[in-house]
Amino acid sequence: MKRPGADPLRLFAGMALWLAVLAGLSLWGGVFIAGKHEGDTLHLADMVLRMAEAGQIPHFDFMTPLGILAIWPIAALVKAGQGLGMAFLLAQLGFALVLFVPILRVALSRFPARLGWLYAAYVLVLCVALVHGEGDPAISASMHYNRWAWALAYVAVPLAMLEPAKRRMAVFDGVILGLALAAMALIKATYFAAFLPAVLIALLARRDWVMLGVALASGLAVVAAGTLLLGVEFWFAYLRDLLIVASSKTRAAPGLAMGDLLVGPTHILATFTLMAAVIFLRQSGRMTEGLVLLLLVPAFVYVTYQNFGNDPQWLMLLALLALSLRPAGLATNGFGWRLRTALTIAGVIALSLGSASAINMALSPLRLFLADPTEFTPFLSQRPAHDDLLVSPARVYRVSMSRPGADEIPLYSAWAERAAPKPDPEASTAPHDPTEAFPFNGEPLPVCELGTGYNAWFESTAEALEAAGHGGARILIADLFSSLWLYGDFPALRGGAPWYYAGTPGIETAEFVLVPLCPTNLTHRNEILSALDVAGWQLDEVMRTETFILTRPHKG
Repeated sequence: MKRPGADPLRLFAGMALWLAVLAGLSLWGGVFIAGKHEGDTLHLADMVLRMAEAGQIPHFDFMTPLGILAIWPIAALVKAGQGLGMAFLLAQLGFALVLFVPILRVALSRFPARLGWLYAAYVLVLCVALVHGEGDPAISASMHYNRWAWALAYVAVPLAMLEPAKRRMAVFDGVILGLALAAMALIKATYFAAFLPAVLIALLARRDWVMLGVALASGLAVVAAGTLLLGVEFWFAYLRDLLIVASSKTRAAPGLAMGDLLVGPTHILATFTLMAAVIFLRQSGRMTEGLVLLLLVPAFVYVTYQNFGNDPQWLMLLALLALSLRPAGLATNGFGWRLRTALTIAGVIALSLGSASAINMALSPLRLFLADPTEFTPFLSQRPAHDDLLVSPARVYRVSMSRPGADEIPLYSAWAERAAPKPDPEASTAPHDPTEAFPFNGEPLPVCELGTGYNAWFESTAEALEAAGHGGARILIADLFSSLWLYGDFPALRGGAPWYYAGTPGIETAEFVLVPLCPTNLTHRNEILSALDVAGWQLDEVMRTETFILTRPHKG
């Protein structure tokens, strides 16, 4: 039997106060300052301004695996007149306000009083934090969609898995659950795919037919609304982008290998704690909850595996579930361990393991509040309307490049040969050594990669192109980012990819292909050029500078 839940009025007031503090600290200065992940911020700016200024629609007009709800709230605020920095902060507050009542409902109906407070406080942090997690305290807009999707998972999982402690409200709960799952699908589909099986099994195991039916109807209503607004083609275009990214060699899993994620030194204790909680729940008679938690294991692991940084945001949810499902009596398992104590230990360990990331996120609005905007510079330097998005001038204007040491000091050439990749006898072609020059139009391109100085590169490139009479041209950048249009008189390339994953996105509408001599990502530049070659495109040189080659594409 669960302990009584929190007092509704007190919890409502506490949540409102906590959200007011978090949002107030974030909004106070009127600017957003990105202290890291400038590339991710540029990616977000590209997508948002494509929607807000160029009128483009994700999946139709540009390629991205992210759902439209990850971008649209920010784009809508930009279109209403907000700068990009404030639009991001206000969108986060708006997301928290939309989830406020669902969070309150879950906290009151699924968790005991103190755990309900902890649950509500943490999920609100997920909504409005200014860093994606982990332990690095630098502020970042990067991967906000992951936090938002986790917040939705924190709503959906307890609703489906746990019996309500007070009056049942199956219809209301079903509406919340269905909309939460639909929002997951429209923010980042991998979360929807990962959590849906466990949620369905939980409702079936609990025989909550009303909640299941209402959730299904609510989700289908969202699909119907999306189809009415954007057409059936939207869903096929979204699926196409997801499949392209899933087949990408570089972004399908951008972090640790699966084995390291499960039993590597930074994750093994979390994995053991999760499996121990499953066992202890089953031993304590919580057969349904134990089964659902077991089904959540692949969901937790897959989402963490697929996200950059591999931050296990499920640890706080595990702690809340373990602590709230402790048996009240003196039940023991076959080893004589008191199961209440065992689940308490599992919950405390999960809480401890997740605390660094949680504290980092909770303190991020305070760090923005304390930052001095005069020490930073506008990121989108050619767009005064968005001068509320600030970055470190040293990170965007001081150019740092990485080159093979053998190119600079011939002495190292002999040692470089030992690092060449070994041929794969089963491969049809030998792998390209990233330390060797990539052949392009009969000449080797430099082996060079830009580390910092994005603004220096984009601004100088835009100026050179405009001076040569190419202002207004549709240009495909053979690099990770295609954000040149944010820094000069160029249109946003339709069919392009703000972040490159695979293929030749945008080539059909491009007038020119620009090949950086020192790209932000060497592998992606070479992949694009290889894909263009395989697709039969020839690139005729039009212009050359110290930093790029401009070419005109045509079918050979």
